Parts: sequence; structure tokens; C-alpha cells
Amino acid sequence: MSGWQLATVTDVLHPAPGFVRVRLDVPDRSSGLPGQHYVVRLRAEDGYTAQRSYSLASDPEDPQIELLVEQMPDGEVSGHLHQVLKPGDQVEVRGPVGRWFTWSGEEPAIAMAGGSGLVPIIAMMRWAVRHGRTDDLRVVAVGRTWELLPYAEELEAYGAFIALTQENRIDATGVERVSAPPYPDEVTPLVEGTERAYVCGSVGFVSYASRLLGESGVRADTIRVEQFGATG
Repeated sequence: MSGWQLATVTDVLHPAPGFVRVRLDVPDRSSGLPGQHYVVRLRAEDGYTAQRSYSLASDPEDPQIELLVEQMPDGEVSGHLHQVLKPGDQVEVRGPVGRWFTWSGEEPAIAMAGGSGLVPIIAMMRWAVRHGRTDDLRVVAVGRTWELLPYAEELEAYGAFIALTQENRIDATGVERVSAPPYPDEVTPLVEGTERAYVCGSVGFVSYASRLLGESGVRADTIRVEQFGATG
């Protein structure tokens, strides 16, 4: 991990209500591993600073880094990223950080995430696509609706199992799935042959997903967890 660097904003998009996607150019950055995160620091003219950690959606070989940030109620940093940030702005960043919640093809794995917890899984997916290793990473994505599911189209193209909890969905094969969290009999076939599991999301989601994976045959000691609270 390097020290603080100045990153230049190259793109700001609002792909879904409550989310902003930010791409940053970071000169001479370390490549890192899929699943890591960066710390973003904002600095006011009077010297006041505020910082938050955000997972990377970009894989290490992307020439830029990509963050997807959910706006938190009264979020100091997330509010600025959503409402103020524009291409050409500069922010301070430090990273990549973390080695526990990473995957780069060491063993076949299943990843289960909900909401903005999908961001580090997207980085793993992109690495798998880039290196032809998609058979080694199975993904279960959970969202309330299609509109609110981060990276929904990319997840569908990857072949992720998608469960929406507040609307029915017809998948690419024409099969309709009623609104509900994933069931054990849906997840069990995806678990077969995997040696590690990743779970990312809110505290409640992590508890649910870890229990579901256990019911589907995943050993508890193979599950790696990353959870977040409502800080922003």
C-alpha cells in the first residue's frame, strides 16, 4: 500500500438511485488484488479533512480505479461524491488496502453479496473474465429490485444467480422467479466444487448469507466476510 496520492476524477455517473460510480486516474498506483479497497480523503480549504474506505469495482489491470458509492443519510464523504464531485476534480486516495477479502483464482469460490456489498465481487468477476477463469467464481447477487441492483446488467452477462426480494424477475432463459431471497436449493448446486466463499453486505445480510451458505454445504471456516455499517 502506498501513501496518500492525488487522484483525478475522470468520470462520474449515477447508474441507479442512491449510487454514484466514480472513476479515478491514480498516477503510478500499485495494482493490488481483486477485493481490496481504497481510502478516499476530502480536504476543505480550512484544512478540515474527512475520509472513508470504499471497495474497488475495478480489477487490478484496469488502468484506472472505479468506486461505486452508496449515499448514506447525512454522509459527509458520500454526500460530496454524489452531489459535488465532477470530472477534473482531485481527491486524495490511499491504497490498495486489505488482503483478507481478496480472490485471484487461488481456488474455486462462490461469492454472495447484496447491495453495495457487490462492489468487491464485481472486481473479482472482472478479473475472472479478463483471465478466462469465470468457471472458478460463482456469484449470487441479491437486490431489492433490478433498478437498485448495482451492476445488474454486468452480473446477468456474467451468469450470476440473481435474486430480487421486492419484484419478480424473468431471467435470460425466460424463467420467472418470484421475489424472494435465495433458497438453499438454489444455492446448493453453485456451492459444489468450491473451496472458499465470500460474503459481503450489511450486518444483517452477512448473517443471513453465512447461514444460507452453511445450509447449502459450505464449511464455516472457508467463509470470508466483509460487512459494513451506515457510515458515509
